[in-house]
Amino acid sequence: MTLRPVLVNIKALDDSAVGRFWAEALGWRVTGEGPGATAAKPVGFDWLDPVGVCIDVIAVPEPKTATKNRVHVDLATTSAAHQAELVARLKALGATPAHVGQGDVPWTVLADPEGNEFCVLEPREMYRDTGPIARVVVDCTDPRAMARFWGEAMDWTLHEVTDDQAVWRPAKGVGPYLEFLRSPDVKTVPDRVHLDLVPDPGDNKAAEVARLRALGAADLDVGQGDVPWTCLTDPEGHEFCVLARS
Repeated sequence: MTLRPVLVNIKALDDSAVGRFWAEALGWRVTGEGPGATAAKPVGFDWLDPVGVCIDVIAVPEPKTATKNRVHVDLATTSAAHQAELVARLKALGATPAHVGQGDVPWTVLADPEGNEFCVLEPREMYRDTGPIARVVVDCTDPRAMARFWGEAMDWTLHEVTDDQAVWRPAKGVGPYLEFLRSPDVKTVPDRVHLDLVPDPGDNKAAEVARLRALGAADLDVGQGDVPWTCLTDPEGHEFCVLARS
């Protein structure tokens, strides 16, 4: 029994505008999933058999606070010129410079039109074939503990685990990485961005949720009511959802 990350779920006041931004930023297409939900997906993306992740923007009534998101995406580039061109294009689409204490670094920190931070990385060999999203980054206090939980929770391959980071990639060796990075910041507010996961074909969602609870996940009530997905938190409190396949 396994789960795969499938969506980077972003909350926004205007899901349509933020969804369009991310689709244009990544060179993907916009799909509407009903009132209050806009997705940005690459052509041919199959959420029931994902090898990477897409972006799903969900409307909420609350604006983002000044608190830095604990989950963000980093975008890949192939050269210094590509990095500069991408930063300029993203700013033209509505991105703004963001300051999260990064200091003098070779990557550029930006925020989408509603303030969700992301990075445009300098060229790095390990991300040369990931597609536009190089990695999904999650701040955490204990990467080794996260490796134990998420290594059992999902079927992505664990590439590295140290005191400072835990790194996964889809088992097929394509698509973005997932990296839990040690951070001194303590989680104090609900995540504005989180991961959604889907069971493999033939797996039972209820059994998968029970397995996650046995691994240390906790149930989460965000007022979702009677919905086909299940909201949980990992042992450090990061929110995530397990989706139904139908």
